[in-house]
Amino acid sequence: MTVAVTTTSPPGPEPMPSYVQLVQRGWGSAVAAARGCVDCGWGLARRGLTEHAHLTPPELLLLVLGALAWTALRSVATARLFRPLAKRCRLQPRDAAKMPESAWKFLFYLGAWSYSVYLLFGTDYPFFHDPPSVFYDWTPGMVVPWDIAAAYLLQGSFYGHSIYATLYMDAWRKDSVVMLIHHVVTLVLIVSSYAFRYHNVGVLVLFLHDISDVQLEFTKLNVYFKSRGGSHHPLQALTADLGCLSFSLSWFWFRLYWFPLKVLYATCHCSLRSVPDIPFYFFFNALLLLLTLMNLYWFLYIVAFAAKVLTGQVRELKDVREYDAAEAPSPKPSKAEKPLRNGLVKDKHF
Repeated sequence: MTVAVTTTSPPGPEPMPSYVQLVQRGWGSAVAAARGCVDCGWGLARRGLTEHAHLTPPELLLLVLGALAWTALRSVATARLFRPLAKRCRLQPRDAAKMPESAWKFLFYLGAWSYSVYLLFGTDYPFFHDPPSVFYDWTPGMVVPWDIAAAYLLQGSFYGHSIYATLYMDAWRKDSVVMLIHHVVTLVLIVSSYAFRYHNVGVLVLFLHDISDVQLEFTKLNVYFKSRGGSHHPLQALTADLGCLSFSLSWFWFRLYWFPLKVLYATCHCSLRSVPDIPFYFFFNALLLLLTLMNLYWFLYIVAFAAKVLTGQVRELKDVREYDAAEAPSPKPSKAEKPLRNGLVKDKHF
């Protein structure tokens, strides 16, 4: 299959569209692509994989080894750093059990998001200010710049670890199934976008999502530390309240405003202008739309939490993902419930 590539670019960044323009142009481009596909089917998919997917066994091995390394590093950090810190600060037992998970995620996402900020604003990559440029000069098997390849290796291996961690290391919550689906979708997007050389748009996706995780875990840590030592600490309580507000606003702005209007507009509409026969157009856009739906699902959690606060049903900020959990201490684990590596017990009532 021959892919036509247009390497010319507009004289300046294209203005960001409205939601209406996104739907109209994105739907129109998708319909035109579907009508123009004369040999769509498994045969075309197989040829596309053969001709355009570039992923070597050593790269896959690095991904697996990286996931194992993240898991081992988390176990060591939990045992040698996070648990002793919780004990030294005399956190409440329930908070001390959940603190290692949030501390681990906060440190990773802070580092990952800071690196994506460097890529988008500390280099010559124009992807944030000009999202359609992610497809300029795209060619099958093009060389991935080393700085972007490093980001992909770190993120891909971490999400591989996160699938295992959600099942066997993290506290089980009512949205853990959706979280597991999110990790699988994200890992598939990372691996496949690297293989098909859609790495430019991947950097933008990671930047727009990681900031919310930074704020979420930072807020949770302040929730856990505000009652340390058996006394109330107003500074941590105020920081937790401000963090919850900042998290809510950034979730909408980054994931439900910038993400669809920058990323989805570029992938659904602009990609076909630069590469008219771009491989796996529907596959990647379907995964990105699924990611958008999950972002909307979690935003409903945030809105429901805000409604509970405003109506007085929740008087004190607890855990922004567990606002409806029972406040009673967790019952003693049964024989069937085995302690996990970070000291948690998978209690599916959480």
